[in-house]
Amino acid sequence: MKYYKKVEKFALDAYENDEGKGGLTHYKRTVYWVKQLRPNADEALLIAAICHDIERAFRDEKTKSDIKETKKSFMDKDKLTRHQERGAEIAGSYLAKLGADKHLVERVKHLISKHEVGGDEDQNLLKDADSVSFFENNVDYFVTKQAQLRGKENVREKFQWMYQRINSPKAKAIVKGWYEEALEKLKA
Repeated sequence: MKYYKKVEKFALDAYENDEGKGGLTHYKRTVYWVKQLRPNADEALLIAAICHDIERAFRDEKTKSDIKETKKSFMDKDKLTRHQERGAEIAGSYLAKLGADKHLVERVKHLISKHEVGGDEDQNLLKDADSVSFFENNVDYFVTKQAQLRGKENVREKFQWMYQRINSPKAKAIVKGWYEEALEKLKA
């Protein structure tokens, strides 16, 4: 665990203004859930977990404006691709700046580059931990703020997508009650 603590500080400092959206807690708990789903998770998985959404902390004004103005689905394929790829580049660049070896840099980039849609076993694990943490920590923000901004139907679709994308039966069992509760809160 040569680089994790440095990357964690970098990520949490970058996310500092994101807590009202469930941010800091979500990122820390994604690491927690990676460890629960795979107790022997390597440093690359833990680094990818703490900074899987790092792109959000580095959005330029045009991107922020586009996001605020659009009522498009949270699952817009182009946005998800940009989010994943840019996050992978930011995390990889920071690790390279720290002097991490190329293998670690490339593995972290690989994991983050598909953390929303999955791919291989490790990318799916990160995606599942992200979903578990989402339901544990972000539901209230989506029910209150995002439902007003984008509409309840869009948020319902987000909840459904976040639940259905889970591969691991263990993760799905953890989330099932939170998912059902989230849908009920949204109806209220």
